[in-house]
Amino acid sequence: MDQRAELSEFLRSRRGRLQPEDVGLPQVGRLRRVPGLRREELALLAGVSVAYYTRLEQGNGQNVSVEVLDSIARALRLNDAERAHLLHLAKPADRKRKRYRGFRRQTVRPAVLNLLDSMESVPALVLGQRLDVLAWNRLARALFGDFAALDPEERNMARHVFLSPAARDLYVDWEAKATEVVSVLRMYAGCSADDPRLATLVGDLSVRSPEFRSLWAAHTVQEKGHGVKRLRHPLVGELTLSYETLKLADDHDQSLLTYAAEPGSPSAEALRLLANWGVDAADAPSGTFGTSTSPAPGDS
Repeated sequence: MDQRAELSEFLRSRRGRLQPEDVGLPQVGRLRRVPGLRREELALLAGVSVAYYTRLEQGNGQNVSVEVLDSIARALRLNDAERAHLLHLAKPADRKRKRYRGFRRQTVRPAVLNLLDSMESVPALVLGQRLDVLAWNRLARALFGDFAALDPEERNMARHVFLSPAARDLYVDWEAKATEVVSVLRMYAGCSADDPRLATLVGDLSVRSPEFRSLWAAHTVQEKGHGVKRLRHPLVGELTLSYETLKLADDHDQSLLTYAAEPGSPSAEALRLLANWGVDAADAPSGTFGTSTSPAPGDS
């Protein structure tokens, strides 16, 4: 992926979502032919020259300081994830070690696999680079479907959400899930633009899914975090589950993703039923994924 183009498009997209009244500027001057702040207005707010900001928005960020980037981030009203994304795009030289790590084989430690197996009442997955699904437990298989039935390169949450017809039924608010997945993938892209498998993934999804293509062009970014998901399983009906994303201490490219129901709730009972049905539940048409906690083979 072209790092300069990514920086340029991200800055333009963030500038385009702000109006003068959003940042305390008066609506004066010529009629605006496009939405958003003008470059000169953004430069004024950031305390830099118009020429300097223009060069940056054209993708020329080699010598820009972190202090200037912080000023621009404040002017653009960026949140923490967007600010981090801007720094990654503008200061790629600071990521040499990250790029080197990006091409190693992704493996899941045996202790983590044992932990997954021990979580009998909680669906859990290990996600790696590009939202690849590296490992899962029995209940995650029952909830999301048969991961192991897929080729290793197909075990990916973005592919699941955008290319699986069953996923549109599984996620009650599919549009929100799709936006979240693209935003997390875009965050990863800012750190790993030279990942060839990322380019393949984005290219394939862009060709096969108009929804992905539209969301990718919006340049939204966010970290994978925590929240609540509503799922609609064909065997047990609707579930409301809280999810948490935990970075693994020795490998921040891998995250443990867990889903939990409120004790005593109908969703907890639904998970209990899925756990009891086990393998049979995974054969239901709930998704595209699962069968054992074996990590998916393949290089990063």
